[in-house]
Amino acid sequence: MNYDPSDPNTLANPYPYFFALRNEDPIHWNTKLKSWIITRYDDVRSILSSDNITVDRLNNFYSKLPTKEAKLLAEIVKYLNLWAAFRNPPDHTRMRKIMMVAFTRKSINEMQPKINAITDATLSKLKNIREIDLVNNYASPIPALTIMHLLGVPIDMLDEFKSWSDDMSKFIGGARNDKHKYEKASRGCRKMVSFFREIIEERRANPSEGFLMDLINASVANDKFSDDELIATCMLILFAGHETTTNLISNGILTLIKNPLELSKLLKNPDLLDLTIEEIMRYDGPTNSLVRNVEKEHEFHNKTLKKGDRVFAMISSANRDENIFDKPDVFKIDRSPNRHLTFGYGPHLCIGAALAREEGRIAIFNFFKQYPTTRLKAENSFKWIDAIVPRGLKKLDVTLT
Repeated sequence: MNYDPSDPNTLANPYPYFFALRNEDPIHWNTKLKSWIITRYDDVRSILSSDNITVDRLNNFYSKLPTKEAKLLAEIVKYLNLWAAFRNPPDHTRMRKIMMVAFTRKSINEMQPKINAITDATLSKLKNIREIDLVNNYASPIPALTIMHLLGVPIDMLDEFKSWSDDMSKFIGGARNDKHKYEKASRGCRKMVSFFREIIEERRANPSEGFLMDLINASVANDKFSDDELIATCMLILFAGHETTTNLISNGILTLIKNPLELSKLLKNPDLLDLTIEEIMRYDGPTNSLVRNVEKEHEFHNKTLKKGDRVFAMISSANRDENIFDKPDVFKIDRSPNRHLTFGYGPHLCIGAALAREEGRIAIFNFFKQYPTTRLKAENSFKWIDAIVPRGLKKLDVTLT
C-alpha cells in the first residue's frame, strides 16, 4: 500500500493504487513520502477547507534544510511565500481581492480571439509534418504564449520563459528523481524575478492598456500590491498558467486519442465541448494532488494528524471516487453532473480556472478538427512528468492524420 509516485508504472497509472487506498486506508501515512495521503472525495474537500490545515508548507520545510541548501533556495522561498497560493487568511483574502480586480470575466473574454490566433499559428507550424511530439510543439507553446501576451512579454522570449518555468517546476511540483532540482529552481527564480522587476518598472514609466497594467493599478480600499508582491504574482500567473494548461491540453488530446468513440461523438456534436473539457479534467486532469501542512494537531477519521505533518490531498483519486461518480474509470464526454476537484476547493479555488478552460476548449477542439484521426506513434509514445503535484506528459509522440 506504499504509494510511490517516483515509480514509472505508478506515474503512468496511479488509479489502481488510489482505488485500493480509498477502500482500505483512505487516511494513509506514507512512510516513503513521510506524509499523509488523502484519497476519498469528501475527505479531500474537508482537508482543502479545514481550519486545522494550512497552505503555508514552505517555512516548515525551509527551516529544516541544511545551511547550503537553505542559502541556495532563499530567494525562491522568499517569492513563493508571497504567492497567494501559499498564504492563509487574512493575507490570502487580501491578495485574492486585489488579483480579482484584474482577473475579470471581461478580461478572459477579451483573450478569446488571441487564444484562437495563437492556436491557429501553432497549428500552421504542423503542416506537412507527419510525426511529432505534441507536448513540446503544441500543448506547451499555446498556454505559454497566452500568458506571455497577458503579461506583455515579447514572444521571442518563449524559449527562455519555458526554461525558467520548467526549472521552477522541479521544486514546486515535487520532482522525486532530479538531484539538481534546487539549483535549477534557484536559477529559474532569479531569471524570472529580474525580468519582471524590469518589465514592471518599464510599464510604470510608459503606461499602456492591458492585464499587467490592470494588475499594477489594482487596488481594494486603497490597498495595492507591493513591488515584491507584484513580481511574485506575475511569477505565479506565468508558472501556474503555463504548467497547468499545458497538462490539460496534452492529457486531453491523449485521452481522446485513446477513446475514439467519444472523440467521434464530440466532433459530430461540438455542443458537447464544455462537458468534454470537464470530463478530461476529471478523468485524467492536470492536477494530481494539492499539498497542505497540518496547522493544529487533530483527529481525522481516528488518525492523529500532528502539527507540521505534510498532507497530499489526492485530486486524481477524489475525481475517480466511486461513491461520487458513476463508473468513474469510464471516460464519458457527456457526464453530468461533474463535480471534479481539479481546480481545488474552498478559499484557494484556482483564480485562473476560466482562462485555463478557455485555452483547453480552443486548443483541443481546433486540433481535432484539423487532425481527427491522429494516432499514437507507438504504444510507448508518451511519458509522464516525474512529479507528485502536477499530472502531465513529458512527451506525446503522434502520427498526424
